[in-house]
Amino acid sequence: MAGTGVHDDVLPLPRNGLRRARWAVALVFLIHGSVTGNFATRIPWIQDHTGISAGQLGLALAFPAIGASLAMPLAGRISHRFGARTALRGLLALWTLSLILPALSPGLYALCPALLVYGASSGMSDVAMNALGVETEDRLGKPIMSGLHGMWSAGALLGSAVGTVAAHAGWDARLHLTGAALVLTVLGALACQGVLDLRSAPEEHPPPRFALPPRSALIIGAIGFCAVFAEGAGLDWSAVYLRDELGTDAGLAAASTTAFACTMAIARLAGDKVVARFGAVRTVRAGGVLATAGGLLIVAASHPAMAMAGFGLVGLGIAVVVPLAFAAAGRSGPAPSQAIAGVATITYTSGLIAPSAIGGIAQATSLTVSFMLVSTLTLGLVVGARVLRVPGREARTRVAEPATNLEPS
Repeated sequence: MAGTGVHDDVLPLPRNGLRRARWAVALVFLIHGSVTGNFATRIPWIQDHTGISAGQLGLALAFPAIGASLAMPLAGRISHRFGARTALRGLLALWTLSLILPALSPGLYALCPALLVYGASSGMSDVAMNALGVETEDRLGKPIMSGLHGMWSAGALLGSAVGTVAAHAGWDARLHLTGAALVLTVLGALACQGVLDLRSAPEEHPPPRFALPPRSALIIGAIGFCAVFAEGAGLDWSAVYLRDELGTDAGLAAASTTAFACTMAIARLAGDKVVARFGAVRTVRAGGVLATAGGLLIVAASHPAMAMAGFGLVGLGIAVVVPLAFAAAGRSGPAPSQAIAGVATITYTSGLIAPSAIGGIAQATSLTVSFMLVSTLTLGLVVGARVLRVPGREARTRVAEPATNLEPS
């Protein structure tokens, strides 16, 4: 990768090879999201099967984030040892196959370590695919990270649709998730054949097994934290907000969550053209303004339509922030994988604490006050967007003039 001494097994990579690599890594993002979507729809079955309470389920669902946070720093070392393509192939297979484990757990004490493995494999494959996404974007010389994350969102929606059909049909989750895991594992292996085959230079020292994120990653991660906090608030609390604060029926309340997720997916898929036109900084600043306006509209809403419009603006405003944060992290220093892992850890943490933080504030005050906090955090995107600045000419020149440290394997 750029600045790390890694190189291709082919020099220079032809333009059609880059396009193939782009669509291959996009398919990897789609598959990664599909695992999450399938799993999320079967959580009620898993709770019933294990016989655990809502509180115990909440405890168990903290373990994926713990596993991801602990394991993500290892992704760079694995890529250094085996090469980016082989590492991604193995880590993605570990992630897709880990989908089987939660459904096989007979109780809480088996479910927690199963979810720890599930989260660890998710986090490591997440770092590996984002690092390859950043490298592919650099070589293409145009933004693709928003679209890649849009593919992840599309995969999550596709996976949740499959899971919804399976749940509605009354299928045993052990059969459903095993079947889904096997299909996704095969698709993942095929997709990984087309990604860039990056390898570390012989003289490069392997990254540490565990290391604190670099300072640049902490600053960039703070921007990602704000966006993911708002995303978690929208996904987990939009339906509750419409039901409790505005008295809507359950069907309309649930539709607000689906609309929020769809808005984010569409915005991410279209986001690369916006970023290419206006740049990362102006795009995030404009998004922060939209998201803040959406949060204030939610707070002021006296009718469900106003609140749903507010949630739509929040989703639209924050959609491209996390992809741009990963892209900025990958270019922020000499250890892209370490920086990406640092940003991913911070965003995972935000996703973990957002639902409980919103609930705690709502318990002490009201959901309206909770979404005032969301508006404050999205305003932080406007203030801090400059940390996502990408050197304007670096990506473009790398396509025409490959870096001098690229050598045949």
